[in-house]
Order: sequence, then C-alpha cells, then structure tokens
Amino acid sequence: VQLVEFGGGMVQPGGSLRLSCAATGFTFSNYDMDWVRQYPGKGPELVSAINTSGSSVYYADSVKGRFTVSRDNAKNMLYLQMNSLKPEDTALYYCAGAGSDYKGQGTQVTVSS
Repeated sequence: VQLVEFGGGMVQPGGSLRLSCAATGFTFSNYDMDWVRQYPGKGPELVSAINTSGSSVYYADSVKGRFTVSRDNAKNMLYLQMNSLKPEDTALYYCAGAGSDYKGQGTQVTVSS
C-alpha cells in the first residue's frame, strides 16, 4: 500500500495550490478518503473528506469555501484544490484512507509573503 502526495510548495497569501495523492496497492475506490494537515507540535486536523463515489464531501470550517476535494477512481487519485490560501494554512498535508492505517508521508504547504 502506498499513498504519495505531491503539489505542495511555498505560495503567497491569497494564492492557490493543488495537492494530489496517488494511491497504489489497495482498492482505492472502496475507501472514503481524507486530507489531513499537521502543524508542528500539534495533533492532526481533518481538513476534508470525500466518500467513495465523490458524492459526499466534508470540509473543516477553517477551509470551507476555499478548498475543494475531488477524486478520480479510474486513476486512483485524490485531489485538494486550495484557493485563497492564508498563513494559517501552513502545515504538512497528507492523504489517508478513512478508518484505515493507510496514509502518506505528506507534502509541505507554506503560505508566506
């Protein structure tokens, strides 16, 4: 099982990034998926979630209206479009299979002027 995130980087406040997560080694389409972020020295925060078909999504209040989660089951890919980024969005972002031990190593997002 492998989850690999990419697309992070440094961006100015107000900018955008698109995170991607490539899944291999398990039946991706059978799993609800999460995007989680981790601040240094703090516990993980669930940012967004999407069900197996993509018909139901969840967003934390802190990102609602700015982030959009999507998935492509044919390509075993999960995405997080992040717009209007704020300095407080700076964190390590990783994808995870909901309710499973499957999670990636993460990609760093830094929002700074």
